[in-house]
Amino acid sequence: MKKILFTTLCFAMAFAMQAQDPETDIISDTETEEEVSSEEEEAEAINPFYRYRVYLKDKKGSPYSVKRPEEFLSQKAIERRNKQKLVIDETDLPVNRTYLDKVESCGVRLINCSKWNNTVVVQTEDTTVMEKVVSLSCVDSVRKVATYTSLPEPDKERTKSVVNLGGDPEEKSFFSGFKDDLIERHLTSSYKYGNAYNQIKMLNGIKLHEQGYRGEGMTIAVIDGGFRNADVIPYFKNTKILGAKDFAFIGGNPYEEEEHGTMVLSCIGANCRGQIIGTAPEASFWLLRSEDGHSEQMVEEDNWCAAVEFADSVGADVVSTSLGYTEYDNKSDNVRYWELDGHTRLISKSASMGASKGMVLCQAAGNEGSYSRWKLISAPADGEDILTVGALTPKGEIAYFSSLGNSADNRIKPDVCAQGEECCVIDRDGEITNADGTSFATPITSGMVACYWQAHPELTAKEIISLIRSNGDNASHPNNVYGYGIPDYAK
Repeated sequence: MKKILFTTLCFAMAFAMQAQDPETDIISDTETEEEVSSEEEEAEAINPFYRYRVYLKDKKGSPYSVKRPEEFLSQKAIERRNKQKLVIDETDLPVNRTYLDKVESCGVRLINCSKWNNTVVVQTEDTTVMEKVVSLSCVDSVRKVATYTSLPEPDKERTKSVVNLGGDPEEKSFFSGFKDDLIERHLTSSYKYGNAYNQIKMLNGIKLHEQGYRGEGMTIAVIDGGFRNADVIPYFKNTKILGAKDFAFIGGNPYEEEEHGTMVLSCIGANCRGQIIGTAPEASFWLLRSEDGHSEQMVEEDNWCAAVEFADSVGADVVSTSLGYTEYDNKSDNVRYWELDGHTRLISKSASMGASKGMVLCQAAGNEGSYSRWKLISAPADGEDILTVGALTPKGEIAYFSSLGNSADNRIKPDVCAQGEECCVIDRDGEITNADGTSFATPITSGMVACYWQAHPELTAKEIISLIRSNGDNASHPNNVYGYGIPDYAK
C-alpha cells in the first residue's frame, strides 16, 4: 500500500546518546541555506549499501539509572511522567554505549537506535561484517531492513520565494483582534474558520475553542514524510513551530521533502482568521520526518521509532502520525494480518508504549477500505492505548476508502472517526485546497485531543483515550467500520 495515508492528493539521525537533546540536526530559522544543502553534494553515484537492525540482549552495565532520569530525559518529559504517576523504567534508559562501541568496531556505521526496543540500526557496504556483529556476546540477532543502490536526490524545486507562495503574510491569527465582544458576536464561526469549519464543527470543536481551549501550552509532534515549504508559507506565519528534524537521512531538511506533512500540519496548526483554522491553532509543534518517499523499506519502521522516542524526550503531549505500512519492496518483509496485535511489528510495539510514557498517539487507520485486496488497518494502527482514526465524509458517513478493523487480537479498530474527505488543507504552494484520506482525519483528531487535554490537564494519557472513546456516537455498539464513532469533544 502507499505508506503515506492520503488518497486524492497526492539517513535517519546520527546516533545521540541522550535522546532529549533537540539541538542536533534540527532545522531552525537561523540555519543558512548553504548549511542545509551541504549534504546534497554527496548525493552522487555510490556503491550499494545496506542497513541492518541489530537486536541487543540487555542494558547491563549502563552508567544510567532510573533513579537519575535527568541524565537522559528532558525536564518536560520527566514532569509529564510525574504528573501522570508513570514509572520511569529500563526502557527509558539509553542503549548501552559500551555495546554500541563493540558493534561499531566491527566496521559498521551507527545510524539510529531505539531505547524502547533496545535496537540499533547500522549501515555497511560490506555485508560480511554482519557476521562479526552477530557473533558479539551483547547481540541477540540482526535483520536486514534496507538496501540502497543510490541516495535519493533532495527535491530542488524550492524555487518560489515567500512572496510568490500563496496566502497573506499579514493575516492576523484567528484569535487576535477580537477584543470587542460585540464584533466577536457578529462574526459567524463559518466566516472565521473558512472551509475548515465543517471538519471542526463535526467534532463539536468550535465550542471548545470558544471556551478558550485552543491548544495553548500543549506540544504536538507530527511524524510524516516531509513538510515541504512549511517554513516559508505565509499561512503558517502564526503557527508555533518549535523545530524540524529528519530521521530518514542524515543532514536532511524536512522542509525540502514531500508536501504531505505540510497538509497534515495545516489541519491542526493553521491559524489564519477567515481562511483556515486548525483544530489546535495555539499549540506548539515539532515536525519530524521518518518516511523515505523514494522507496518502501522496513527501515522506515526504525526511523519512526526513533522519531516517536524523540517526541517523548522533548516533552510532546500528543503525537499525530499519518504513516502506515503493509507492503515493502522486499516482499518477505510485508506485514501479515496475524502480526497486527499491537506488539509484533517493531513500529506497533513502540506505538503501544506511547501512553505508558504519557503521550496520546493518534494514528491513521489507512486507506485500504474498498479498492485494495487488503482492506484492513496497517501497522502501527494496530497499537494498543492509541487512537486509530477512520475517515468520514463531510456528512458524517464512513468514507469509502477508510480501512477496516479489527486488530488481529480482536480489539476495536478504528477507535474513532473524523472528517477525512474534502478536508481543508494547505498544499506545498501555499494554496488552500481539499484533500482526502485518514491522513487528514488523524491530525484533525490530534488537535481536538490537545484542546480537550488542555481543558482537563489532571487526566492521564490513558484516561484521555478512554474518555474520547466513550464519548463517541457509536460507543454503545462499536464495530470495525466506525469504531466508537464520532466523539463529542465538548461533551
